[in-house]
Amino acid sequence: MEDLKGRTVRAGFAQIAAQVASLLLRIASIFILSRLLDPRDFGLVAMVTTVTGIYALFTTAGLSAATIQQVSVSEQQLSTLFWVNIAVGATLAALCIATAPVLVEFYREDRLFWITIALAAGFLFNAAGVQHSAILERQLRYFTLSSISLLAQTAGMGLAIVMAITGFQYWALVASAFTPTAVSTVCLWIVTRWIPGLPERQTGVKRMLRFGGTLTLNQLLVYLAYNCDKVLLGRLWGADVLGLYGRAYQLVGIPTASITDAVGAVAFAALSRLQQEPERLRSYFLKGYSLVISVTLPTTIFSAIWADDIVLVVLGPKWVDAAPIFRLLSPTILIFGVINPLAWLMISTGLQGRSLKTALVIAPLVITGYVLGLPYGATGVAFGFSAAMTLWVVPHALWCIHGTVISPRDLAIAVSRPLVSGIVAAAVTFAAHMALSELHPPILRLALGGIVMLVSYAVMLLLVMGQWRSYWDLLNDLLGRPRSGEPVVRS
Repeated sequence: MEDLKGRTVRAGFAQIAAQVASLLLRIASIFILSRLLDPRDFGLVAMVTTVTGIYALFTTAGLSAATIQQVSVSEQQLSTLFWVNIAVGATLAALCIATAPVLVEFYREDRLFWITIALAAGFLFNAAGVQHSAILERQLRYFTLSSISLLAQTAGMGLAIVMAITGFQYWALVASAFTPTAVSTVCLWIVTRWIPGLPERQTGVKRMLRFGGTLTLNQLLVYLAYNCDKVLLGRLWGADVLGLYGRAYQLVGIPTASITDAVGAVAFAALSRLQQEPERLRSYFLKGYSLVISVTLPTTIFSAIWADDIVLVVLGPKWVDAAPIFRLLSPTILIFGVINPLAWLMISTGLQGRSLKTALVIAPLVITGYVLGLPYGATGVAFGFSAAMTLWVVPHALWCIHGTVISPRDLAIAVSRPLVSGIVAAAVTFAAHMALSELHPPILRLALGGIVMLVSYAVMLLLVMGQWRSYWDLLNDLLGRPRSGEPVVRS
């Protein structure tokens, strides 16, 4: 436990570095595939993955998080949980196959049948790697996990591009969804060198199963809330409109996914180890929370102001209609930056029941937003989603921290400095946007706008708001150096 801080910081850095590389790969994949394929190709696959994604939530059955959250886990428990995951994966694969004709009938699109069948095998591959991944997470071996993730992502991207170039159309996207899971699972087995034993009764996994069940139900509600928009658009507006909306949604979701993947897993594992040390838990959480807000806030501002150029440069000219959708969805980057860390706090400290209750509120709220905006097409749905989440964010935060070691004042302090810095940087960036509006090519405008945004925000946050010492201390923790004023311990 003494080295938890250093291990956590170094694990976090490994995750962040990997996510930077992953972000570049995602952008490269979006850049290339958006030019090789049509919106209809993306819309067809989205029709299937929106529904099969519900099944994917049950692949882990919440048992990966249950393994990580436990103070100690036995070999018998791991083996039993592994076979539970396999049984769930096989059931989901069969269910996915059975869903194929239903999707064909619902969307009135015959091509969905074989797309659905092809994606079914992914559930077995995913299930086979759940506990192996959890083992590495418990050990905070995030450099290894990140390397595996990058390798799998590269393999999926490479195969998709080759298939798109050779004329496989939407099948290239099917390959990009399936390949990373298979590659990742094989690598996890090789690295961990753990072979599960036979399942056993009376191994004490019932509490873990209850934990996983509650967490899975929570994830299901959240998934339905955040994906009902795509089902509604696909059914009422067709594959073309869904393709535009889905691509804008994916693009705006990259920062959220990157931050969640980089910080979320490390934060959850570290906070789970500190359940019995409330003061340390409070300190760790607030530092991580402030860091997440500090990153998501300028990203949100930049996305909103430069939406047209971002879509034009990343997706290409045939996707310009996605720019208004992207701009309307951009507030959700910051909103998820505010609420996602609160979920890590609740689940790591055993408040998964409260997390489930918050999901029960979020789901009908955002679905109402979708329905109200649906008559206006993709832009109406995007506005309805962002508006609903904006109205909910403050009550959500207060509910999540009620009765915990985190107070409303703690959250206000963590958010205040990045918020003030962001407001100033937004004004400067908007002025730069107006001044550079006639500059060509678009990528040059985007690069200069990004520089202006980063410099103005960094000056405000680090110098004016005095946050440079916090980040300097974080760097020292990363490098294993003593902080200013701390003695150097020599062996």
